[in-house]
Amino acid sequence: MPKVLILGGGVSGHTAALHAKRLLGNKAEVTVVTPNSKWNWIPSNIWVGVGKMTSSQVVFPLAPVYKRKKIEYLQAKAVAIRPFGDDSSEQGAVDIEFTGQNRIGESSRIRYDYLVNATGPQLRFDLTKGLGPTGNSVSVCTYQHAEEANKALQEVIAKLKAGQPQTLVIGMGHGTCTCEGAAFEYVFNVDHELRAAKVRDLAEVIYLSNEHELGDFGVGGMEFEGGLNSETWMTDIFAKHNIKVILQAHVTEVLPNEVEYETISGETLTQKFDFAMLLPPFRGVTMAAYDRLGQDITADMFAANGFMKVDADYSVKDFDEWRGADWPKTYEAPLYPNVFGVGIAFAPPHAISKPYKTPKGTLVAPAPPRTGMPAGVQGRVAAETIALRIKSGDAKYPAKTASMADMGAACIASIGNGMFDGSAATITMAPIVPDKTVYPTGRDLAVTSGEIGLAGHWIKRMLHTLFIYKAKALPGWTNIPE
Repeated sequence: MPKVLILGGGVSGHTAALHAKRLLGNKAEVTVVTPNSKWNWIPSNIWVGVGKMTSSQVVFPLAPVYKRKKIEYLQAKAVAIRPFGDDSSEQGAVDIEFTGQNRIGESSRIRYDYLVNATGPQLRFDLTKGLGPTGNSVSVCTYQHAEEANKALQEVIAKLKAGQPQTLVIGMGHGTCTCEGAAFEYVFNVDHELRAAKVRDLAEVIYLSNEHELGDFGVGGMEFEGGLNSETWMTDIFAKHNIKVILQAHVTEVLPNEVEYETISGETLTQKFDFAMLLPPFRGVTMAAYDRLGQDITADMFAANGFMKVDADYSVKDFDEWRGADWPKTYEAPLYPNVFGVGIAFAPPHAISKPYKTPKGTLVAPAPPRTGMPAGVQGRVAAETIALRIKSGDAKYPAKTASMADMGAACIASIGNGMFDGSAATITMAPIVPDKTVYPTGRDLAVTSGEIGLAGHWIKRMLHTLFIYKAKALPGWTNIPE
């Protein structure tokens, strides 16, 4: 029986596993390898980080879901891929190390006929000295991080209530960070909570980012109909909330109560703080690759940043030469057609936003976002391609496609959690990767828009419930889109 092996149990990997089993049923064995025992709806971690949700509201255990769906679940991390097999078999294999299931530290080699790499990111706090929960700042990247962030925030609010002014710095902890949207949401949710506690007047709230301008979000910003653009829109929102902005920055060190950063103009500056939530840069999960003789082929399978090479154009080009056609369509690894890289795990061919450097040569360029809706769609498409090839018996059956240069996306960014006083920025864009050879502004103005209001919060809260319901594979889950 064909074996489908999926590495990672996040949005992309979990989606791939559920769809693969739905499409293949008893025609294939589907196995998920993930180091985690719980599934986390990461977009809602920002609400955990301000005390509006508990961690139990954003996670659930994976084992019962996989048992019910007849998907084999191994709580382990992948450490090496052997796409050509080993000296005992030509069948592809992955070396794993268990992280749970009473087998911690135990190693095993798992065979596959089709492999989906959806391992997500490695959180590289270490690339900035003093960054992260073990350093001098907090994070909302995981639900555990978000719990600690909320504890620190509540301490700040208590000090503000006691009449002690506080400075809060929220944003990006490195020049190549991605997920600017999460930092945007968190800074506004913190602002909302400070106002609710009636202590906002004693607090200075600062947004620190590697973006070249507000509203970039790692997608190069957006143009809207009527001449409005995301930079103008976001600048107005930040001003209305009295949030100070520091842009074009690469954080060099996070000291106790002080962040050091350099800018693309060449300045080296510092900012004092009492509370800092700074996100880390992402890199691919550390994995090696070997051929059948045991020779290292890691550089063939993975880019230098650890993300998997797929069907993208990785040739070096100037910014003006970047095209939507550079981006992957099928997410197949070109040298290994039975291997797919999806979600954050695939290596983007280049950034979407224009990259800049400091005079010292430090890169200040938001990495392209590949989470949420795009990640789910990619996981589903990989599963559909695998199912078609297994059912047809044709390993070369044409692959399904889902290029980010063709795909639209909707993002609802929370600006405050509250049934009657909450708000959110609702953003739609198409395509995600702009292409001025197709559209004068890079995107279709008919479907690229932004709106802010209470209705956006209600929609985001509803989506939280729907996506967790979907991830639990409860009745009707397939009717909820990725």
